[in-house]
Amino acid sequence: MPLLRAALGWNYVLVTALCGSFLAQFIKVILNLFIFHRFIPERMWGAGGMPSSHSATVCAMVVATGRYCGITSTEFALAAVISIIVMYDAMGVRYETGEQAKLLNRMFNEWMDQGVNSLPFLGGKKLKEMVGHTPIEVLTGAVLGIALGFSMPMV
Repeated sequence: MPLLRAALGWNYVLVTALCGSFLAQFIKVILNLFIFHRFIPERMWGAGGMPSSHSATVCAMVVATGRYCGITSTEFALAAVISIIVMYDAMGVRYETGEQAKLLNRMFNEWMDQGVNSLPFLGGKKLKEMVGHTPIEVLTGAVLGIALGFSMPMV
């Protein structure tokens, strides 16, 4: 606990936001252990999945900023606007990018199965499909971040 207090004293908002990110990523690893019965280390740093670490990070940042600077502060307003943009992007643009990657990967696999060897640029490459979030993943990350933001001790 003294180490956490020292870190929070260094920059309460930053440390709270980083804890939100790390906690969400750790939960992804644990969920994958239960769901797929295997350790997937990429889940510790990879984008996408349940819960949204982006949402957890920015929501923890918003709550910590509100607690530390006050909800009428410019810092709180900036944190709130940035969090809305990040969560919207996670559900919108990044989610659609993942859906497009799934479709392209299926197309590439079909082309390879048909023996299309005249397309060397494909070379067995696979696009990353897990880059965005569903609304429930974003909501879960947001709830996690808000809860963490309120539970972090003020210094």
